[in-house]
Amino acid sequence: MIDASIIDGHNDTLLRLLETENPLAAFTDGCEDIHIDLPSAHEAGLAAGFFAVFVLSSEEHDPISTADGYEHPLPNAVSHDDARAVTYRTLELLSRLAHEVDGFRVIRTLSDLDVCLESDILGAIPHLEGAAGVAPDLANLDFLYSAGVRSIGPVWSRPNAFGDGVQSRYPGNPDTGSGLTGAGRDLVQACEDRGIVVDCAHMTEQGFWDVAELTDTPLVVSHSGVHELCPHSRNLTDEQLVTVAESGGVVGITFHEPGLADDPDPDAEITAETIVDHIEYVSDFVGIEHVVFGSDFDGARIPDAVGDVTGLRVIVNGLRERGFGDEAIEKITRGNWRRVLAETW
Repeated sequence: MIDASIIDGHNDTLLRLLETENPLAAFTDGCEDIHIDLPSAHEAGLAAGFFAVFVLSSEEHDPISTADGYEHPLPNAVSHDDARAVTYRTLELLSRLAHEVDGFRVIRTLSDLDVCLESDILGAIPHLEGAAGVAPDLANLDFLYSAGVRSIGPVWSRPNAFGDGVQSRYPGNPDTGSGLTGAGRDLVQACEDRGIVVDCAHMTEQGFWDVAELTDTPLVVSHSGVHELCPHSRNLTDEQLVTVAESGGVVGITFHEPGLADDPDPDAEITAETIVDHIEYVSDFVGIEHVVFGSDFDGARIPDAVGDVTGLRVIVNGLRERGFGDEAIEKITRGNWRRVLAETW
């Protein structure tokens, strides 16, 4: 059994719930098609997660094979009006879940988080995965903050008013486009002023360096991997890992198979040990204080050995088998995230 409550850095469960006929029943009673529901979260020892608000693109592109791998064409930008509508509808669903489901709440403060860590209440930290729903002049940012948003990734892997997203390629590096726009730089500063986490996941390398230059808070990359182990463009180079660590920040290791599989086949599978490899690399290279979980449940292809949120136990057991002790596991599973949120909020 897991002996520590877990904070997980990224999921797309709200998106999956929006697609169901009865989201409240699916979440409360359990649903085999969703990675995170209330019963499974309790079984897993999940205390809190960053629940993403994500706006689907109007078109989806299959990966294109290259001479030695594959790449995903960047989707077109989504309109702000459409993105805003989806963002508000998703936050409305989250609010409804928090009001109508016993044992579930929205986390807005550190004390809210601590309640979840010390009880059997599951907490959701509202996160915008891509800020297309934020007005380019930031006119609705305070409204979003009042609705509970405490973490924002300025871009996803497509362009918007705030910058370019990284194009997914294997093999590749994160230098796939330009960085933040002027509006993006303003957004980073406004988030810092309000105590909103700025998430560098899905950013180009230049976007990452722009955020590092602009902020004095710990750098966060919620769901990514190690480029040295898997040369995928969404993964972080050693130089980026050092910069995250020097800021006091954290890297959330994703469970997404294409992001961690060092293989030119986009359908390649990984084992739970591959996830542990990436966690161990960050721990050894920059320190145990700078690695956390960033699963991407309900938004990723999860290895069969993990399956759903209950598979968090598999990763924890894998860490123990590698020699990680109780103190190290406590940092990875909850302590590091809590520290960064305490310094940011």
